[in-house]
Amino acid sequence: MKTKLLLSTILGLALSLPAWAATHPVTGEELSANQNYTYWLLDAIKSLDPQINTDVEGSDVVRSLFEGLFNEGPTGELEPGVATGFDLSDDKTTYTFHLRADAKWSNGDPVTANDFVYSWKRLADPATASEYAWYMELMQVVNASEITAGTAAVDTLGVRAVDDLTFEVKILAPLPYFPAMTVHGSTFPVHQATVEQYGNEWTQPGKLVGNGAYTLSQHIHGEKVVLTRNPIYWDDANTILETVTALTINDENQALTRFLAGELDRTGVPAGQFPRLKAEYPDVATSSAYSCSYIYMMNLSDKGNPALQDINVRRALSYAVNRDIVVDAVLQGGQRPAYNWTHWATAGFTLPSIEYAGWAQAARDAKAKELLAAAGYSAANPLKITLNYNTSEAHKKIAIAIAQFWKPLGVELTLNNMEWQVHTDKMQNQDFEMARYAWCGDYNEASTYLDLFTSYSGHNNGKFFSEEYDRLMKESKTAADPQPMYTAAEQILADEMPVIPIYHYAKVDMIAADIKGIPTANVMQTWYARDLYRVAK
Repeated sequence: MKTKLLLSTILGLALSLPAWAATHPVTGEELSANQNYTYWLLDAIKSLDPQINTDVEGSDVVRSLFEGLFNEGPTGELEPGVATGFDLSDDKTTYTFHLRADAKWSNGDPVTANDFVYSWKRLADPATASEYAWYMELMQVVNASEITAGTAAVDTLGVRAVDDLTFEVKILAPLPYFPAMTVHGSTFPVHQATVEQYGNEWTQPGKLVGNGAYTLSQHIHGEKVVLTRNPIYWDDANTILETVTALTINDENQALTRFLAGELDRTGVPAGQFPRLKAEYPDVATSSAYSCSYIYMMNLSDKGNPALQDINVRRALSYAVNRDIVVDAVLQGGQRPAYNWTHWATAGFTLPSIEYAGWAQAARDAKAKELLAAAGYSAANPLKITLNYNTSEAHKKIAIAIAQFWKPLGVELTLNNMEWQVHTDKMQNQDFEMARYAWCGDYNEASTYLDLFTSYSGHNNGKFFSEEYDRLMKESKTAADPQPMYTAAEQILADEMPVIPIYHYAKVDMIAADIKGIPTANVMQTWYARDLYRVAK
């Protein structure tokens, strides 16, 4: 676990100087007097409520405003958060977490075990309507399934406060990666009195009470989020950045322009521009593995396009996607072609043998044309599909390329662009035919991907259903070695093709040379503002 040093002596000697006119307490680097950090968001954040947020960008902010039992270190290792450690019962089904006595809410209240009890029950409670309610089920917390189904009272959830600093969780069966699941924002505590006082408005600036390293100063929806260092955070002495600003800019090229002008400290790289930027800015342009997968999800419910109920139509559409062109000609940032769902870098994961992945693209195209013809589609009788995607130049370029891949087969693809919140709302309501979608792992284990396509998942927006798939994923929870079940589940997805895998992500960014502490070696790419700092130029 990472060791940090107290800086009270340094600060005491430099009260008349900027707060961080000093060296980094661990690395010894000279710190800049400017400890403000500004980064890019593609889309507006839907919610800053830990139990309601579902977005990666929202999670990045939530991790600064709130803190859970554990955090992730620079390479993904667990580090203490509110919990300093835990005990595990002999049968490995009872976790007893020991909480630090110096953890406080931003209003000065102590953080207690009852805060976790309240928040975990709030997540599972159907009245909260959280899309992540199923996460309590995935964690195997006792009675979570019954509560989310509405057949058991919320108070029966297998959690309790032994005392103010001892939080106990009972799970149904041993789950080796259970502690790692607590780094996810949905498990973070919220301040009960604040939630009850303000209702749906409790996350607004001036009302939000958090327990993280930062407090919320501004949130102008679709424009910016501004965070300010929290002086009563338990580890504030080792927190360096003073303010963190996230700017929403829907155009990646505009964001890059603003980065190069010095207005942003971090931004994404527009599709196709990484090779040039890496050559021009070798110390600034970065690409590293990132546990996210990019797909086109098909709506298999009664509200979807009837043609997509035909498994051979779904297979044909997947076969005809030239993934090499997508990653090598469109994206060019170190992404990898995907023929499966789970990201290739996921710990312990073994990919099944997916036959069409080994074919030449010409063979895939020929088979796709054959399958569509057998289903009655051709240039004379085209298959018409509408694709929804959220605003992004990269999403648009990929969609245009795929429309061209499909056109010779007799497929007419209509592109339907919309902003992120509308896009996700339509998906949740099955108001789409086909939709661009991506999933980033909540923890570094294959179940974080594969559980999504179970019938009981809160994110199975395409309504894929397979009894065998459900069985495999349920049995994996109690298996001594779940990896063969994960491989078998992936094989079902490859055979049934409820989604079209397109590529596995890389994190492709421009990061200002004086910004340090971003953990690019962690495949989860989980970062905490409290670990970032700016060095003197």
